[in-house]
Amino acid sequence: MTIVAPAFQHETATDPRDPLGRLQRFFDPGTILPLHPRDKSGVLAAIGEVDGVRTVAYCSDATVMGGAMGVEGCKHIVDAIDTAIDSGVPVVGIWHSGGARLAEGVEALHAVGLVFEAMVRASGLVPQISVVLGFAAGGAAYGPALTDIVIMAPEGRVFVTGPDVVRSVTGEQVDMATLGGPETHGKKSGVTHIVADSEADALHRARRLVSMFAEQGEFDLVAAEHGDVDLKAMLPESAKRAYDVKPIVHELLDNINGESSFEELQGGYARSMVTGLGRLGGRTVGVLANSPLRLGGCLNSESAEKAARFVRLCDAFGIPLIVVTDVPGYLPGVSQEWEGVVRRGAKLLHAFAEARVPRVTLVTRKIYGGAYIAMNARSLGATAVYAWPGSEVAVMGAKAAVGILHKKALAAAPEEEREALHERLTVEHEKIAGGVERAIAIGVVDQVIDPAKTRSIIAAALASAPARKSHHKNIPL
Repeated sequence: MTIVAPAFQHETATDPRDPLGRLQRFFDPGTILPLHPRDKSGVLAAIGEVDGVRTVAYCSDATVMGGAMGVEGCKHIVDAIDTAIDSGVPVVGIWHSGGARLAEGVEALHAVGLVFEAMVRASGLVPQISVVLGFAAGGAAYGPALTDIVIMAPEGRVFVTGPDVVRSVTGEQVDMATLGGPETHGKKSGVTHIVADSEADALHRARRLVSMFAEQGEFDLVAAEHGDVDLKAMLPESAKRAYDVKPIVHELLDNINGESSFEELQGGYARSMVTGLGRLGGRTVGVLANSPLRLGGCLNSESAEKAARFVRLCDAFGIPLIVVTDVPGYLPGVSQEWEGVVRRGAKLLHAFAEARVPRVTLVTRKIYGGAYIAMNARSLGATAVYAWPGSEVAVMGAKAAVGILHKKALAAAPEEEREALHERLTVEHEKIAGGVERAIAIGVVDQVIDPAKTRSIIAAALASAPARKSHHKNIPL
């Protein structure tokens, strides 16, 4: 697309919904160049800089028909996306739209469909970030959903059909916030990746992610080593106690200007799995971590699917992965089987097996059963697998395994001797099953590492691996 003269470079927006004002608050000051003359299409698109990074953005014009999408407005979005593809730069959509323009009928629907097609063409080629500041309703709901990252401000609302339609069709009584607000999509549906504190915070988080994706940096191994701390000291003394893994993730990653570089994604959804982007030794990395504070850290249908999408996102954009594991297995239960833990868990296996980016697994306490494979095992192509001292690698915990393997012998033993027998058989089983030592012997775990050198060891492993990525799209799993 030809960039037009900067006609609104020095204009001042007074309405807080005005797209010019929103674009000015998003881009670096004085860098906006319009991609088309300003009109009544309901969309304003521009190219500018975000912390010096060339970026394309389009913004719904909520001052015109509530930002409804017509033929011309959709054309502006498609042209903006094509400009981003041609330039190889991120594209950010700022959404406040009631959906397709009713007066334009099927022509508007066709035009919205062309927007979706452009988003799919861009998928995996350039980062696509959506910031929902108001309504993204009807057809406009699927715009953000097709992009890589969705950020919602407090006033953001995403739904296909509004409360009135829901009430008339199903009889359900619901307000807009409950139906499609940040709380709903941050915790229940998983549609949004980041729930922002305000409109300004939403735009700030979008800027931060543009930098993460577009300016990924290089590993500085000296800086990584400089930040080494004893991460294992953050674990509870008892191996049976639950804990929040996030403080460990924050310490594993860089601290920039007194603030952790970790930007968690989908933090309120499927909380037994933590996912997010950060920097290690100055390099953008993706982190997946089991959180024993939730469901004991078990994988379930939702967390496996959440992790799979994140792995494919990082793989598409060449972002190395760190997998921090402390997992007892998959969550058992009828509801899990009915919710598709087999189908959705298979997505995580597929994502890791398909991935080509460097990826290191760290076992902090234990990794059991099918979750051993699913959390980036050597068999799925892990670059390196490390373990902290005392960690366990097994089909299941030794004591639980003995309870199954020697069920009859334990039942036949006198009650007062049963526990001692169980303990003795557990010790024998640990020797036979092998654990970490056996895993190292057969090459599926590389080594037991000093927890105080975790940062520098992982950074060195990722830095020494070939910088690769896959060529696939980032379908919203």
